[in-house]
Amino acid sequence: MIARMLAAPSPLRTRRGVDLDFPLLAGSLALLGLGLVMITSASSEVATALAGNPMYFMVRHLIYLLIGLVAGLLTLMIPMAMWQRYGGSLLLVAFVLLIMVLVPGIGREVNGAKRWIGFGLFNLQPSELAKLFTVMFIAGYLVRRQDEVRNKLTGFIKPMLLLAPIAVLLLAEPDFGATVVLMGASIAMLFLGGVNLLRFIPLVAGVLALGGVVMTSQSYRMQRLTNFVDPWADPFGAGYQLSQALIAFGRGEWFGVGLGNSIQKQFYLPEAHTDFVFAVLAEELGMIGALATVALFVFVSVRALYIGLWAEKAKQFFSAYVAYGLAFLWIGQVLINIGVNVGLLPTKGLTLPFLSYGGSSLVICCVILAVLLRIEWERRTHLGSEDVEFNEADFAEEGAEHAR
Repeated sequence: MIARMLAAPSPLRTRRGVDLDFPLLAGSLALLGLGLVMITSASSEVATALAGNPMYFMVRHLIYLLIGLVAGLLTLMIPMAMWQRYGGSLLLVAFVLLIMVLVPGIGREVNGAKRWIGFGLFNLQPSELAKLFTVMFIAGYLVRRQDEVRNKLTGFIKPMLLLAPIAVLLLAEPDFGATVVLMGASIAMLFLGGVNLLRFIPLVAGVLALGGVVMTSQSYRMQRLTNFVDPWADPFGAGYQLSQALIAFGRGEWFGVGLGNSIQKQFYLPEAHTDFVFAVLAEELGMIGALATVALFVFVSVRALYIGLWAEKAKQFFSAYVAYGLAFLWIGQVLINIGVNVGLLPTKGLTLPFLSYGGSSLVICCVILAVLLRIEWERRTHLGSEDVEFNEADFAEEGAEHAR
């Protein structure tokens, strides 16, 4: 099957050479480059203290970036029909990984949270894979059960029942931010798939009620909530992280203090190269740099939504729903991370796509980018088909014909 897949058509191998959506690729590469620069700057002091080398985290981030680019290149060769066919199996893999991370001796605990599985030189964060695989499954479900989704209540309830255990496993880690992003993207996909708007009312009420219970069930979450409302009430205790982030924004003013000149990264702002890298960016590049970065995120997110819209108009419905879901994953993470950095939301521990330090997040971002590029290429070359069962041999034969 792998040999047939390699022989199949690919945007990396056409008569015109590499055939990719340049605007989306350029915007994403710009964010990846900016992320590498900001990780290098934001992590220098911490890296010197921990490893005696200011470039330690930069080198690791560069390795993750290279792994992500290789993973993206391989993903570009996978037909969307294959993702559709194996959506159920991928979701099962996500379930297994989310269970494994909670098993003592397998899951790795950092700062009180079990979110990683250690594999020697690197750690795998199952929630990142779970988000991608859930989007693939929901998209396939919307194609298979289109009439039921649009006309019957059961078409809406079934995926919700499936998402519930995933949410429970994520909350058990705990990873409240990933739960919110995954549920938000899934609900958006169901809405775009044709679910009646009135059916969302009890769901929204239930989610809000459940969110209130979750927020008040743990003392640290209540502490984050009260800290978020007024961080200056305890600026050296519960409100320390947020108050230091706000100081970073204040110091940046319009044009910033200059690349590499951040004061807050010098052990004042915790997690400066992960969750709060945007605050360091705003301090060093100023309001202009921060707004330019937000504009880049808006551009790639809107471009991803348009790719979904174009695929839907081409009647490639699975690809369309996948593009919508992946775009909403990006949008959700960007809104939450930046919202936390500027004090609009409680601290969630969620990375900023493309920019934050973190191997799993960076690799999955590159894979998502590759999937979107594949969707746009299949739409232009009319190779996507949602009504025909995937057959590797037929696809390879069609690819040879396309190459000729």
